[in-house]
Amino acid sequence: MRKNSNKNRRINGEVMKVISEAIRYSKDPRISPFTSVMDVEVAPDLKTCKVWVTVMGNEEDRARTQEGLKSASGYIRSTLAKELNMRYTPEIRFIMDDSIEYAINMSKKIDEVTAKDNEARLARGESLDEEETLEEEE
Repeated sequence: MRKNSNKNRRINGEVMKVISEAIRYSKDPRISPFTSVMDVEVAPDLKTCKVWVTVMGNEEDRARTQEGLKSASGYIRSTLAKELNMRYTPEIRFIMDDSIEYAINMSKKIDEVTAKDNEARLARGESLDEEETLEEEE
């Protein structure tokens, strides 16, 4: 099976659904309730699986959630075996994904630069465009 085949994409989607539900119903107190599965990549031979997970919170929450996911991987793998009829149940490896926090941070920086730019325009006596004033009001 090729890496980007339709079959592999369908398997990735189904595995993602099952793992998301298993994490949600996991009883490990270390796993943060703000844990989201961002992406899943099952190897073409169906023996390994990479799961990208993001956790909203501080660094301590991420570390505890990663420990909790590592210890709950057996439960998650058994849930995967029960829910999906696959030839092999893949070994799960959790990878922390910081893309959402990076995007939030970049958005804040863009807003700061835009605000400073607007202040500089007002200081020079230039008028702001209608679109920019509408963005400021929001």
